[in-house]
Amino acid sequence: MSVSDELEKLQQLRDSGAIDDAEYAAAKAKVLNESPAGYGESPTIAGDELERATRQWAMLLHLSALAGIVLVPGAGLVGPILIWQIKKDQLPGLDIHGRNATNWIISFLIYCVISGICVLAGIGVLMLLALAACGIAFPIIAAVKASTGEVWKYPLTIEFV
Repeated sequence: MSVSDELEKLQQLRDSGAIDDAEYAAAKAKVLNESPAGYGESPTIAGDELERATRQWAMLLHLSALAGIVLVPGAGLVGPILIWQIKKDQLPGLDIHGRNATNWIISFLIYCVISGICVLAGIGVLMLLALAACGIAFPIIAAVKASTGEVWKYPLTIEFV
């Protein structure tokens, strides 16, 4: 029996008074959640699979901050934010990882501007080197922690979001 046939049958039972509105809503939700992908609402991810998917996407989110080094300049600034915005509704546990990474990216940019200005004073070069080391190490540490299910807050981060 197709999903539309089952929903039609449920509607007929509701109209005839055989089931009430609450029973109809529960049965409809069951039909839509058990339907194959592509029918009705999107299937939900359950339990362990949700945790596994969250860990994988969180690890990818943090590692994507390194994309600017390897792939395209600037991709490391945009990649984590894109992953966070696209996946945060499907994987609620990913939201805190996205917030942490976004706060780090914004803080990192501010520190880079300040360091660039300090280059004129002669101490900015050391600050830029320290920032480069943090810019590589922090996303790796956060990705490793995310792969184990931990949420790691980047040090030296200013809270914006």
